[in-house]
Amino acid sequence: MTQEQKKLQGLGADLIVGIPSYCEADSIRYVVEQVDKGLTKYFPNHKTLIVNCDNDSPDGTRRVFLETPTNNQKYYVSTPPGLKGKGRNFYNLFLLTQKLGAKGVIVVDADLTSITPEWIKHLGGQVMEREYDFVSPLYLRHKYDGTITNHLVYPLVFSLLGKNIRQPIGGDFAFSTKLASHWLSQEWKESTHMYGIDNFMTLHALIADFKVCQTGLGSKDHKPSAPKLGPMFLQVIDTLFENLLRNQEDWEKSTVTEETQRYGIQMSTPKELSLEDIGIDLEAMEKNATTLFTDYKLGIQQILSPDLFEELQKMFIEKEISISESQWAMIVYDFLASFSMSTEEDDKLRIVELLKPLYFGRSLSFINQTINLGCEEAERLILRQAQIFRELKPYLINKLSQKRVLI
Repeated sequence: MTQEQKKLQGLGADLIVGIPSYCEADSIRYVVEQVDKGLTKYFPNHKTLIVNCDNDSPDGTRRVFLETPTNNQKYYVSTPPGLKGKGRNFYNLFLLTQKLGAKGVIVVDADLTSITPEWIKHLGGQVMEREYDFVSPLYLRHKYDGTITNHLVYPLVFSLLGKNIRQPIGGDFAFSTKLASHWLSQEWKESTHMYGIDNFMTLHALIADFKVCQTGLGSKDHKPSAPKLGPMFLQVIDTLFENLLRNQEDWEKSTVTEETQRYGIQMSTPKELSLEDIGIDLEAMEKNATTLFTDYKLGIQQILSPDLFEELQKMFIEKEISISESQWAMIVYDFLASFSMSTEEDDKLRIVELLKPLYFGRSLSFINQTINLGCEEAERLILRQAQIFRELKPYLINKLSQKRVLI
């Protein structure tokens, strides 16, 4: 038996908290402290373990994690040097969960500044006490925060999988070991090993009909995700499209969207902030969208239906971008259908890349539509958009049934 095996054998745990990281030496200490307080206060009768699943961070994340004083046991695991990816951190966590025979696992981001001990209670309690297999987070978010979630992942999960899961790529979850084993048994692609992991987890929990709920956590404050938006968009949408299409038979005939049980902190109204406060530059966003549309125009034209393309081209040429909910749903469905016709990974990533200017255009349109609305009113429009996606589902089914040739 190796030293590592002996160490694991001596640990054991029935509740694990995983903290995936890469270069989080400046923030992980606070997260560990809050996790430790939550475990000590709310799970005193359970054998617990805090695990840092790292990508061999060169900034001292490992040292800070291990040196942070805790009442609960800690364990550090890393991918090999040079091998990065959030999904790879989760993969290591899933394997560790099986080895230790844990009943439940909580995952929280390593850069959180808003985490409290109550997060551990609200996440872990649903798995350990109510025996849910998957607990998805509910955050108090500004109306313009989480645009990939609001305009792509949420409406597709709502309309195609038939579940009203508001934050399917939230980053902070809880799950059972049974579900972790199921995830390990699925086919993983490169994007799943990266930022695609969150929606991979949600999709497979729903598709396989595991017991799922949502829990309120209040506001989520962490480092800005803008610097990671480029690769994040590609990896999240590539994983989303791939797994939806692989499981088409499970959702194409469903017509009902079900509500999911909610627990935890009751949501209130987020603080109203200006565009400048949350780092949005409308002029720069419009310029980026129009420039990319011009650069990608020929590729976009091959994917979209002719009438829809003409409508959009006129908007972008005249710089009067106003993509409606129904236009956006048809755009996404056209891209999903085109993605389904491709067999090469490079072609699939190219299709996702071509979606970017239209995604920016829809985000811009939503901001202009809601600039004078409160967060609650804007949230109702996000739900309405998801409902329109559901109403236009036959459009997608028809597209997927056609024998199109991807040029």
